[in-house]
Amino acid sequence: MVDTRTQYHRIKSEVDQAVLDVLESSAFIQGQPVKQLAAELAAYLNVSHVIPCANGTDALQIAMMALDLRPGDEVITPSFTYIATTEVIALLRLTPVFVEVDPQTFCMDPESLRKAITPRTKAIVPVHLYGHAAPMEPILQIAKEHGLYVIEDNAQAIGCDYRFSDGRIAKTGTLGDIGCTSFYPSKNLGAFGDGGAIFTKDATLAEKLKMIANHGQRTRYYHEIVGCNSRLDSIQAAILRIKLKHLDDYNQSRRNVASHYDRVFSGYPKITTPHQAPYSSHVFHQYTLKLATGVDRDGLVKFLSERNIPSMIYYPVPGHRQAMFAEFGTAGVNMPLTDVLTNCVISLPIHTEMDTEQLDYITDAVLKYLS
Repeated sequence: MVDTRTQYHRIKSEVDQAVLDVLESSAFIQGQPVKQLAAELAAYLNVSHVIPCANGTDALQIAMMALDLRPGDEVITPSFTYIATTEVIALLRLTPVFVEVDPQTFCMDPESLRKAITPRTKAIVPVHLYGHAAPMEPILQIAKEHGLYVIEDNAQAIGCDYRFSDGRIAKTGTLGDIGCTSFYPSKNLGAFGDGGAIFTKDATLAEKLKMIANHGQRTRYYHEIVGCNSRLDSIQAAILRIKLKHLDDYNQSRRNVASHYDRVFSGYPKITTPHQAPYSSHVFHQYTLKLATGVDRDGLVKFLSERNIPSMIYYPVPGHRQAMFAEFGTAGVNMPLTDVLTNCVISLPIHTEMDTEQLDYITDAVLKYLS
């Protein structure tokens, strides 16, 4: 699905030297590369504060801890997303409230969001799924009307642009109160191990986020609040600094792959290619097809696998049907669109190193199966 080895070899000399520099310095935790990455990522995103952390799941947890959410408070999020988005809600003894997604973008549906709000609602977690922005303008308006926090899950959309109706453009992850991302190796901006970061424009909130990520301390051994231990190590930061310089090119490469797929699959009634709304650019963390009713998806997965073509189902079980949420009674929630999507989406390989020969081999196989 992702060729991280070839991508590494293109920047090998830079990466190797950066890692050697960290080894030589022996500042493996909170070394200079971590501070430099935070500053450079803040400049790229045009956001005031970036707090690196150990992974994207921690980023979400720390964000919710910083907002002083209390057990029983409701947090609204789409059901059609990776489990990390909702897992931390339950971990903090908050109450997950699942809502439907837009049938074209698969991102949070604002009208479903509005209907889900109760007096116990405290926060909204929109997900920029597959590299496409959630409809943040109406989401932010709804949040403002009800006095709710907005935490953006930007793990799949680093570098994506959001266009407001007034023409203003901003990066996803910088639009709400807090943005969270992951540097998992397969991400558009991926480390060579785990990593994550938190974004905010609020200086007071940034200070609290930093404290929580570092055992609740501002000064060493003086722990003012309950925190956790979530740090991005210096080697990963050094690697990410190099890859950040290439991020826009990486995203464009993914767009080029998506355009090739689109051209080939256009007009085939058994396939719906990814939609791009006018308000969003697309950085194609995944290229996800929606198969028509009656197409045997498992058969297609097997057919591709037999030809050494990987594919993935993101996601086969939606959040509201996961066993971990049984205590909240979410399995009985009526979410027909989400349930349909879990049975008909399939993601094809997409990464920065794909060539035309590989793409033709993949598309030929897909169309042969569907013919």
